[in-house]
Amino acid sequence: MRERTRLVSAMEDVRALQREAVDAEELWELASAENDPAMLEEVAASLRAAVARAEQAELKALLSGEADGNDCYVEVHAGAGGTESQDWASMLRRMYVRWANAQGMKVEEIEEHAGEEAGLKSATILIRGESAYGWLKSESGVHRLVRISPFDSNARRHTSFASVWVYPVIDESIEVEIDEKDVRVDTYRSSGAGGQHVNKTDSAVRLTHAPTGIVVACQADRSQHKNRAQAWDMLRARIYEMELKKRQDAAQAEADSKTEIGWGRQIRSYVLQPYQMVKDLRTNVETSDTQGVLDGEIDFFLAAALSQSAGAERPADA
Repeated sequence: MRERTRLVSAMEDVRALQREAVDAEELWELASAENDPAMLEEVAASLRAAVARAEQAELKALLSGEADGNDCYVEVHAGAGGTESQDWASMLRRMYVRWANAQGMKVEEIEEHAGEEAGLKSATILIRGESAYGWLKSESGVHRLVRISPFDSNARRHTSFASVWVYPVIDESIEVEIDEKDVRVDTYRSSGAGGQHVNKTDSAVRLTHAPTGIVVACQADRSQHKNRAQAWDMLRARIYEMELKKRQDAAQAEADSKTEIGWGRQIRSYVLQPYQMVKDLRTNVETSDTQGVLDGEIDFFLAAALSQSAGAERPADA
């Protein structure tokens, strides 16, 4: 039903744009014949609006990957640098939460490890919404922040790093087989706020997949049973994402146009001092509205990465 809804919506978009193009051509001929400037401007305005809708429809059409329509997990990990990097990880998580809320998507907190003084050592959120993975899959990689650290009494400029991992939630249409003997299950007490229950029961669950070295953890629920089920879903999603990336790497030789997940490759730089600039190092898209980006306004970065990965080139005068 979800696939049917997506296809019907795409077909309706195309038909509506076709009707608008025909109507605009007829109105333009009429306005030109009558030499009516007001009508000409009205037609031009409707065409500009149609172009914007066509560009949005084009982006939606690029979300055609096997798992692009699925929900997704977003993991954020602080890099070396102590409190400053942990604060940066917290800022990144907030950015994705704000973006998801602006898109009308739902966000669930799955796991969190708070820093000693501030920020986060790591966190995992689940974003539920139409094509959540398709939009955010290009965000996997290393994000770099340059600013005057609020935690430095000498007000020196610091460079911090945090990594982001995005992988899809696996639905029933995708089968991932995992041999249980390859998985080590550990239980431990949840961390963070939560009352007496947190301190008395081992409700958090960690799974370690020996063949791949993948580790996932969940402490979102007070029930160990529910946390275990959620952790298994996350593990299946991580293994699927890894296999999907292997398949993509084998099918495409264009390594430069793909995201490498690792500390050696930065995908975006956020500079707050001495000037303000956020620049994507893959697409060269940049903006000076750093506060807007940190508040979740990242659509133009996502659209540029999506177009680049699909090999789409827009006319310069579009």
